[in-house]
Amino acid sequence: MRESKFKSYQDLPLTLTAPEVGEVLGISRASAYELVRSKGFPHMKIGTRILVPRDKFLAWIDQQTEVEE
Repeated sequence: MRESKFKSYQDLPLTLTAPEVGEVLGISRASAYELVRSKGFPHMKIGTRILVPRDKFLAWIDQQTEVEE
């Protein structure tokens, strides 16, 4: 498996592309595109580009995390 170029959340760019989202989450490029196009996933479009704001992405990760008590 390829090692990520991102070592911490601080290394993430201000906006991420779908392939970068996939790299962070450890999912395929195709799965990342499917995810960023899904309802409820934070993204913005600039022309035909789909970008994911870092702060919204990290908040989304927190919301998806289940904690068993």
